Amino acid sequence: MATIVLRGVTRRFATTTALAAVDLTVEDGSFTALVGPSGCGKSTLLRLVAGLDRPTAGSVTADGRPVDGPGPERGVVFQQPALFPWLDVAGNIRFGLDEAGMKRDEAERRTAGWIDAVGLAGFERALPAQLSGGMAQRAALARALATAPGTLLLDEPFGALDRITRNGMQDLLRRVRAATPATVLLVTHDVEEAVYLADRVVVLSPRPGRIVADLAVDLPQARVRTDPAFVAVRVRVEQSLGAAMV
Repeated sequence: MATIVLRGVTRRFATTTALAAVDLTVEDGSFTALVGPSGCGKSTLLRLVAGLDRPTAGSVTADGRPVDGPGPERGVVFQQPALFPWLDVAGNIRFGLDEAGMKRDEAERRTAGWIDAVGLAGFERALPAQLSGGMAQRAALARALATAPGTLLLDEPFGALDRITRNGMQDLLRRVRAATPATVLLVTHDVEEAVYLADRVVVLSPRPGRIVADLAVDLPQARVRTDPAFVAVRVRVEQSLGAAMV
């Protein structure tokens, strides 16, 4: 697990500023969701934490160490599964373990465990082109978790899925996350998804992105979307998001 800290983070591009002076601490073992309007810098912030980009100003650290590039301690799942098309499901999930030099028997044992965990038993030898969108995203999630990263970064991982599949994937994430101690940072446009999954919801303003609300999700782990307490938290986040747009 890791504590992620952003201090005074600004990210400018040639024609725009995506983030402006963002201060954010994501506590060890927590599940934080970032919400905000399109173009507010949510994905940019996630890429900075992943080490796929660098801030123009400010600093990003993980457990007190500067983030200066990608690393196996930070698993990333994008909206598109980004599986290696030439590898089957088992090969994709095992890829990071092989790269880390894990012994073959142990890598295969761990891969089989994650295949079972995400409900892909029987599809071990299927290529990505043979999978549905939901199945491919299950494989991507298992690949990210197989290396036991301290931090799991999710960039709208279910955004391209239909509502029924999306709800199923959210439930899957809740189950597999309960079995891992990873710190989770989720980017989503879906307020209901944020409240269903996270312990905390951080709201960003329109570009340039700034934190305009930081809301605790004080709900039990077993959450029902129609429960009045759940609806009350969702409405509070929606109101904060609406206020940011004014």
